[in-house]
Amino acid sequence: MTVVTAQPEPAVPPVDQVPGQATTEAEEFWVEPGTSAAPVPTAEAHDPAPADEAHDAQTQHAETQGTEAQDAEAQSGAETQDDAEAQGDTEAQGDVHPDIAQDAGDFGAYVRAGGWAFALKVARSVRPGGELEGETPKVSAKGFAALAGCSPERVMRYYKAWDKAADDGLVPYFEALTPGQDVELPDSDVWHSYYTSRSSAASERGTAIAAAAEAEGIRPTKALEVAENPTALRAAILADPSTAQAARTALLDRLQEDPALQTELARDIARTDDLKKAVASETQAASRIGYVRQIVENGQVKTPAGQTIDAPAELRAEAERHLSLIDELDEGEETSEWASEAYDSVKDLVAQTIQANPELRLQERRTKFYSSLQKATKVFEELTFDDVDDLDTIYEDDMLQRLEELQDAITTCITALRKAAPGE
Repeated sequence: MTVVTAQPEPAVPPVDQVPGQATTEAEEFWVEPGTSAAPVPTAEAHDPAPADEAHDAQTQHAETQGTEAQDAEAQSGAETQDDAEAQGDTEAQGDVHPDIAQDAGDFGAYVRAGGWAFALKVARSVRPGGELEGETPKVSAKGFAALAGCSPERVMRYYKAWDKAADDGLVPYFEALTPGQDVELPDSDVWHSYYTSRSSAASERGTAIAAAAEAEGIRPTKALEVAENPTALRAAILADPSTAQAARTALLDRLQEDPALQTELARDIARTDDLKKAVASETQAASRIGYVRQIVENGQVKTPAGQTIDAPAELRAEAERHLSLIDELDEGEETSEWASEAYDSVKDLVAQTIQANPELRLQERRTKFYSSLQKATKVFEELTFDDVDDLDTIYEDDMLQRLEELQDAITTCITALRKAAPGE
């Protein structure tokens, strides 16, 4: 048996061979005698090696061949990748359709400059009114719009944006520009500070909305869009609590400067039963909280009869405790129950204070009597008989009876006071 050593695989495989794949002939290490048409003689043929040495030689050769195949594959892969990158660079630089290159250039210009790229085209080509004798040839906004396939109003919005930017020194004035001239453009971030896409911004209403939007730190176009879609605003308020809260806050801010809106809102509330009840409840709660707060802040309290006295230390401490609980409530949390509890607690302490002091109790009774007398006097003074001639037209027996009962009550009161008078 003759051992034939396969030839090493070349570093670069033939074009019809897959990189890294050995040929069929290279894989045949043992060749039986008589099977090869032209056996290749070697030195080993004259000096046969033992079977073990032949096997070791075969294994070593196979490992060498595998390593060379891997190196060839890696080299081939790297060359393929480099070729692909080189081909991509070539396409980006030269093998690109001119229209695609133009689109890419326009896209990059818009990314860098935003609307300024289009405003420049208007600024250097448009003169409102058209071309003037002796001036740079330009067209009117209407003519430019006809060529562009858009409205003259849109063209003028770009024109006005450039005009504002020129006043701020960001861009050259129109007079310094000629058709086709390129200039350095501002950053795209400031474009929306000068351009508005809505014609309503030019009106007095739009100007006011834009100014308010800038004061709030938002783009005017956003506020104008909302103002032009009241139905959408209504839908958002109805569907979203946070939007409704924002609308409520805005209305309250506006009420301070809009008396007409105050009147309209008050009228709407008065005509809605549920709102009237809610307003009455909140008014009562606010009044009671104010009563408790006055005790804490001023150290005085008003008695049921209407006199103002100094609040004892115990009363002030109780009022302060309730007030701190109310102040810790979250915004929007119901306060009526807390206000009622605080008011009732403080009121009980006021009554106890009056009962514990005989002089104060006497003064309270006297003040209460004068208050009732004053009210009765005011009411009786309103009972006038200016139309005496036709009094018979309104006469009722009940009227006379009630006046006679009132007279008896007044007589009894007068008699009791006369008996209590000093010296009687």
